[in-house]
Amino acid sequence: MRILADEQFINKFLDAYPSKIGMTVIRAPQVSKCIGAKPEDWGISGYVLIIESHISVHTFPEHLYVCIDIFSSKEFDCEQATRDLKEEFKLTKFWFHILERGIGHPAVAEEASLPRFRDV
Repeated sequence: MRILADEQFINKFLDAYPSKIGMTVIRAPQVSKCIGAKPEDWGISGYVLIIESHISVHTFPEHLYVCIDIFSSKEFDCEQATRDLKEEFKLTKFWFHILERGIGHPAVAEEASLPRFRDV
């Protein structure tokens, strides 16, 4: 729980992790303590803008729960990111989803021979 309640830890993670996966930070991370509707729903939320999109972290220390999103238009090693996050956050249970981004972008559609969006 200690890591999930530590604003400095979340800030350092968001500051350092983008370069570890080959991304470029636009602006320093923004991290805040948040209080939910119920006292036990408090946590730390933060994000860092990267040229490729953003990385966000939302913790819920009382529930031993964290949500981490790595949104990027640039490919990165998702398997390595999974291992990194497990280690960094000392996770014992971990679920992840990989969503393809940029599919409607003309360059991506052309490269992947996918249909392009059209103006209606």
